[in-house]
Amino acid sequence: MKHLTKIAATALPIALVASVAQAHTGAAPGGGFVAGLTHPFFGADHLLAMVAVGLWAALLGGRATWLVPATFVGVMAAGGLLAVMAVGMPAVEIIILASVVALGCLVAARIKASLMIAMAVVGAFALFHGHAHGTEMPAGASGLLYSAGFILATAALHALGISFALLTGRIRDGLAIRAAGGAVAAAGVLLLAGI
Repeated sequence: MKHLTKIAATALPIALVASVAQAHTGAAPGGGFVAGLTHPFFGADHLLAMVAVGLWAALLGGRATWLVPATFVGVMAAGGLLAVMAVGMPAVEIIILASVVALGCLVAARIKASLMIAMAVVGAFALFHGHAHGTEMPAGASGLLYSAGFILATAALHALGISFALLTGRIRDGLAIRAAGGAVAAAGVLLLAGI
């Protein structure tokens, strides 16, 4: 629960700044904040991967519970910046879908990686997720507000995964968490098959 407080403490200032900044909008509704906030929720690939990051972080425990999601958020923001700067990246959509399968499998198999490896894994995937967010920024939107929106949404999805893992982790030796990971991986396979 202490780790959820840290995540909430990180996300709250972003939310407050973004809501104050909404009064100074660009052409997009909310200056782009609303578009950024909703973007991760309307893409099954993003939603599943971000919840899986939270699940895996909680399984890893300790400092990983907040450092792994924080790494994802930070690297994702960098990936978004690369897209805004028109720096191309190869196979973005396929790697995003592969991240859903991989992260789901890591959770389902209860893989206990070291903190550095876990941060490297989620960071690599986050770069591509961020690039996709940046590429899909609406014309006329404020990059700052749009970024604040997708960062806040991502942190919320990570917190959802962490909360689920913490609430169900002791039930039948984490069977619910492993089942959730398996469901994420299976959904990722279906998404990949639909390309």
